[in-house]
Amino acid sequence: MTVPVRFLVVLDADSTLIEDEVIELLADAAGSLALVAAVTEQAMSGEIDFAESLRLRVKTLAGLSTAVFEEVGRRVRPTLGAKDLIDTLHSNGSRVGVVSGGFHEVLDPIAAALGVDHWRANRLEVADGRLTGDLVGPIIDAAAKAVALKEWAELEGVALPQTIAVGDGANDLQMMRVAGLGIAFNARPIVRAQADLAVDARDLSQILPMLGLRG
Repeated sequence: MTVPVRFLVVLDADSTLIEDEVIELLADAAGSLALVAAVTEQAMSGEIDFAESLRLRVKTLAGLSTAVFEEVGRRVRPTLGAKDLIDTLHSNGSRVGVVSGGFHEVLDPIAAALGVDHWRANRLEVADGRLTGDLVGPIIDAAAKAVALKEWAELEGVALPQTIAVGDGANDLQMMRVAGLGIAFNARPIVRAQADLAVDARDLSQILPMLGLRG
């Protein structure tokens, strides 16, 4: 007999599942950090369109060697409590997804190491071992994050009221509205104002009591 999945928790990646903004780590290697950090802040605060901001930031990465993915991967730090959250959810019959405006090239090994069940992100275009400054495939923006949550819920047989979306930026708001519960995690004011609940400590295990999985 198949046991029903209890919850589906879908997390943003940058500044949520991990402490870092991967695009900024890549930009640091490309010498464009100041510009990219400023545009990232505007996008996460809802001041400019995310897809437009992503294309602008990715253009500054043109010419980087693909060796940068491994270098950046070594700098990425999972957020405190990430492994505890994922392991506890799994032990309580739940699933975990990560949907990111960042990049598969860096997210894949992190998500696999943490035991994430589903993940989705953008892909960077590469030619002759170097980044071209463009993207490949559809952009994972706010609408795509909401679509991912709904697709994974259907795949796992989880009703939307049993889904939880966790994020910090404006591009997380659509999936937070779709989910049964939207949690702002150290979030921008625009996100805190629209979330159902908020976590201010940089510790993802603080989400567990909200789901009745820890006293």
